[in-house]
Amino acid sequence: MKKWLVAIRVPFFTASVAPAVVGVAVAFYEGYAVNWWHAALTLVGLVALHGGTNLANDYFDHRTRDDWVNLTPTPFSGGSRVIQDGVISPRAMFVYSLACFAVGIACGLYLWRVTPGNVVLWLGLAGVASGFLYTATPVAIGYRGVGELFVGLNFGPLAVLGAHYVQAGRLSPAALMASVPVGLLIAAVLYINEFPDYEADRQVNKKTLIVLLGPKRARYGYIIIIALTYAVVAAFVAFGGLPAWALLSLLTLPLAVKAVTVLMRRYAEPYKLLPANALTIIVHFATGILLAVGLALGRAA
Repeated sequence: MKKWLVAIRVPFFTASVAPAVVGVAVAFYEGYAVNWWHAALTLVGLVALHGGTNLANDYFDHRTRDDWVNLTPTPFSGGSRVIQDGVISPRAMFVYSLACFAVGIACGLYLWRVTPGNVVLWLGLAGVASGFLYTATPVAIGYRGVGELFVGLNFGPLAVLGAHYVQAGRLSPAALMASVPVGLLIAAVLYINEFPDYEADRQVNKKTLIVLLGPKRARYGYIIIIALTYAVVAAFVAFGGLPAWALLSLLTLPLAVKAVTVLMRRYAEPYKLLPANALTIIVHFATGILLAVGLALGRAA
C-alpha cells in the first residue's frame, strides 16, 4: 500500500480537492442545497482521474527516458521514482493507471445519469482524454509547450464547472469566475515544479515553458501567473461577479510573494528551490479553500 501511495502521489491530490470544494461552494452561494452524496462522488471521481494521470505520466516519462535522465529529482518534480527505484514495474503502473481512470469514469457516468443534459459527460471526456494524453505518445500534450495551459484548464474551469453543475444542474458565470484563480494557481504549481526538471526535459525534447523560455526568463512567467491570480479575484469582486467575502482568498498573497522571492534567487538550484515549490502548493490549496469559505459567507450575508 505504501509504495502505491508514493506512486500515485497522494500529497498532490490537493489539486483535485480545491476545485471540487470551490465548485460546490459556488452552488451553495447561489442558493442551491448541497447534495453531499453527489459532492463526494465528484471528489472521488476527480481524485481517481488525477491518480490515473499521475501513474500514466510516470509510465510514459519512463518510456521517453525523461525520468531516467533526471539527475535532480525532488519531492515535487522528476516523477515518483518508483519505476526508477525498481519498486513497481512499468506494466503495473500502466495497468493501475487504467484502473484509476475506470473508477473516475464510473463516477462520471453515474453523475451524468442523475444530472440534466450532457454537460458532465463532455467535461468528463475532456478531463479523461487530456489527463491520459498529457504524456501518452504520440500526442504527449505536456511535451508540446501547452502542458501548463491544459493542467490549468483541467484543474480549474473543467473541475470547478463540473463540481458546480452536479449541484446546480446549470453552468453559471460565478462558477467560471471562481475557477480562474484555481486554474491559474495549479498552473503555477506545475510551472515552478518544472524548473528542477529543466535539464532532463531539454534532453528528451519535452517542451515545457521552462525549456522554451529558459529558466532565467521563465521566472517572470511565474510572477505573471501569481499577479493575475490575485488581480482577477479583486476584479471579479469589484465588478460584482463574486461576493466581497471572496477577498479572503487574498490572505495568501504574502506566501505567494515569499515563493516569488525564493524563485528569483534560487531558480537554478533545485534543492534550494524546494521552499518555493512547497509554498506554491500551499498557496493554491489555501487560496481555493479561502475562496470557498468566502463564497459560503457570501450566501449567509
